[in-house]
Amino acid sequence: MSARVRAPELRGRGWLNTGGRQLTLADLRGKITIADFWTFCCINCLHVLDELRPIEEKYADVLVVIGVHSPKFEHEKDPDALAAAVERYGVHHPVLDDPELDMWQQYAARAWPTLVVIDPEGYVVATMAGEGHAEGLVRLIDELIATHEAKSTLHRGDGPYVPPAEPQTTLRFPGKAVALPDGGLLVSDSARHRVVELADDGETVVRAIGTGSRGRADGAADTASFSEPQGLCLLPAHVAEVAGYDLVVADTVNHLLRGVRLDTGEVVTAAGTGRQWRSTVDDHAHDALSIDLSSPWDLAWYDGRVIVAMAGIHQLWWFDPVKRTAGMYAGTTVEALRDGPLAEAWLAQPSGLSVSADGARLWVADSETSAIRYVENGVMGTVVGQGLFDFGHVDGPAAQALLQHPLGVCALPDGSVLIADTYNGAVRRYDPAADLVSTVAAGLGEPSDLVLTPDGAVLVVESAAHRVTQVAPGALSAAGAQTVDGPRHRTERKPIDLAAGEVVLDVVFIPAPGQKLDETYGPSTRLVVSASPPELLVEGAGTGTELSRRLVVDGSVPGGVLQVTAQAATCDADVEHAACHLTRQDWGVPVRVVADGAARLPLVLRGLDAG
Repeated sequence: MSARVRAPELRGRGWLNTGGRQLTLADLRGKITIADFWTFCCINCLHVLDELRPIEEKYADVLVVIGVHSPKFEHEKDPDALAAAVERYGVHHPVLDDPELDMWQQYAARAWPTLVVIDPEGYVVATMAGEGHAEGLVRLIDELIATHEAKSTLHRGDGPYVPPAEPQTTLRFPGKAVALPDGGLLVSDSARHRVVELADDGETVVRAIGTGSRGRADGAADTASFSEPQGLCLLPAHVAEVAGYDLVVADTVNHLLRGVRLDTGEVVTAAGTGRQWRSTVDDHAHDALSIDLSSPWDLAWYDGRVIVAMAGIHQLWWFDPVKRTAGMYAGTTVEALRDGPLAEAWLAQPSGLSVSADGARLWVADSETSAIRYVENGVMGTVVGQGLFDFGHVDGPAAQALLQHPLGVCALPDGSVLIADTYNGAVRRYDPAADLVSTVAAGLGEPSDLVLTPDGAVLVVESAAHRVTQVAPGALSAAGAQTVDGPRHRTERKPIDLAAGEVVLDVVFIPAPGQKLDETYGPSTRLVVSASPPELLVEGAGTGTELSRRLVVDGSVPGGVLQVTAQAATCDADVEHAACHLTRQDWGVPVRVVADGAARLPLVLRGLDAG
């Protein structure tokens, strides 16, 4: 039996969703507490917020979820940006602002997201990295309820959450937009769970499609519902006629693609089951309504199909609305930056798409690598961006330029590309002829998309400002742009000291209570390891089925980042019609090679305290 570990006290810059109250662990005594370490750029963290919602509702009188916001990007350290994100993503529990990652270090978190379960007496009983833990959490909470009711240490009643007032604006955190051929604009009004048609002034609401409440119902415009919709794609007329709808909507949190008839506003489900994708990578075509998706974020018509920025699993997918089939297009699900043939490329939360005027090139905003990438002739390339941990606001030669979590791109007729540089609050321009990046506009509210209108104007979706604005025409030329030599940032987390030579990587995974490893469809576990720089590892890179791996670290390389992806398949044990689950996590582990470093690197995919 291991020693029981007291949860460290909760301290930070401030609290949100508590009505101004500063919470302590003493205030949570008698409740089961889940500390959710997250950062609002991270799609896996957003998945966990969605997984926690029904659990919070079911156990409202005994469970308190505390969001501990430990940021990756510089912009995420801004308290106003955090407050906006808490509203944008419907976070209905207290949030502790941890801008310097103090709590992250106190609780030994190494990955976004990480969940820590604290019992009613203030002891840590479980740590879980990654997503897909909902079933395990429910079983653990049931066990804790039974144990602590018997000990009289469980106190039922309301939690400390205090909802903030919602300001009234025409749009609320709009995500993406598309211009209508006859004027006007369609906008995904993401935080209000609807699609809005605006007049050509960009402000007047012509109509709304969707009830405005979170849901996933098909039907007429006033009864259909979405959940945080993002990307929009108008189909070519001949395709729309066969498909039976004109517009495809990335219904992000529902993990669906929806079709909308623009003449009536009727909504149908075009692709997806509503379940989040947790499977194995293949190159097959699947029936569109039978395949699981994962947080589709943007859409574009390219190569005779709808291309989907599947942010949730770091891939691009395709969807054929005529054949009603869908499948994977690019990426392996490994979260990193690597160019090459589409099936071998690595992406990191692709969130924006745009097609060049000649239709030859698909531009991609790869948000977590702060990169602008492209697809052409079956290959993925990168024009701006250096990796998962390098970002900033720097113009100039594209190879040295830096962005900060861009969410949108817009290809212009002259071959240049506009970039919604979201966390820098700017619109940037990449000129491929000169291979230069410049700043077109600054001081914007988290721009998330750019739209070229039929008359040549460029509109910006300012998500955090809840509006659509126009870029000044003069700023779009090379002469009208400016050059910014701003700060360069690199996400610096405390590195782990490793010894040169042999190091054992162990990913700790214990199935949730009532579950067992599932080998019905092959090996139950999978481990992918790579390094940046690649020279850091002499041996051990690659894919295997064991969660333990012998690595050989090159002592001549001072350090770098180990990129580790682990997953484990489980199913319910000893029950009829057992449900199956897939737990998965990506780590970017900064390491330093030193003489007295460790010879073992443990990572926790899911761990339980044996005591």
